[in-house]
Amino acid sequence: MKNAAVLITSIGVGTGGSPGSASPHAGGPSQHAGSADSHAGGAESRARGTESHAGGADQRTRDRVTQLLLQRGPPTAGELGATLGLSPAGIRRHIDAMLADGHVAVRERVQRGPRGRGRPAKVFALTDAGREDLRTVPHTYDGIATAALRWIAEQGGPEAVGAFAAAQVSVLEERCRSAMQEAGDEPLARAEALAGALTAEGYAASATAIASGGQLCQHHCPVAHVAAQFPQLCEAETAVISRLVGTHVQRLATIAHGDGVCTTHIPAVRRVATSSSEDHAKPTVRTDR
Repeated sequence: MKNAAVLITSIGVGTGGSPGSASPHAGGPSQHAGSADSHAGGAESRARGTESHAGGADQRTRDRVTQLLLQRGPPTAGELGATLGLSPAGIRRHIDAMLADGHVAVRERVQRGPRGRGRPAKVFALTDAGREDLRTVPHTYDGIATAALRWIAEQGGPEAVGAFAAAQVSVLEERCRSAMQEAGDEPLARAEALAGALTAEGYAASATAIASGGQLCQHHCPVAHVAAQFPQLCEAETAVISRLVGTHVQRLATIAHGDGVCTTHIPAVRRVATSSSEDHAKPTVRTDR
């Protein structure tokens, strides 16, 4: 009988029937509570998913902003918004976030020619921290390269560093020269072809015509941290640009020296004026002296 009582108790059946009849309903409130908890958890999960989706969309937009700044140089907020199809408030929200992260900085647009009325336009440029996110080579390799160049300088002096830099960019020169085979002989046309070749090498370059000739702009420098200590790298690269475009060039700014863009000026080709009737009678004379 004792064993039977234990068995009856274990299955929840009372002698009077009422305790046993109540037991199925006793789990009701807890089941409802569990159901409510489940619904609440689902809502929280959906909320987290929405936040994650929104955060991912924001990051993709900011990645596009970064690429535009890298490829085209510093634009205004309005120019960025127009390119990306965002409202003024929308692009401003992304720019403010990137400013807070230290990935972009505000500066005044450089005026070329007579300055108009009012304040210069505010433009946004990538900072060093913003460029860091684009790097595919870790800083560890920058440290190794800097240490190697320092050792070369100690053993052979600045000339040895220059020779090393020239040897390194010679490989880049050959690749770019192959990509420029159809560019012709016009320096500005060659500069445009060179910009495309350099972009393929990771320099995010562009070429534009200006009144005094042309400009080759490199919005990214894969060796900026190393070149900041060893300017021979920039000098060797400038020599390569000169040889590839086929004329003397002048470096106006470099990322390694703290400028936002590496800028190289390509002087306009001076045309010689001659008289068609005297082309074969007289030697060519420059008229711009």
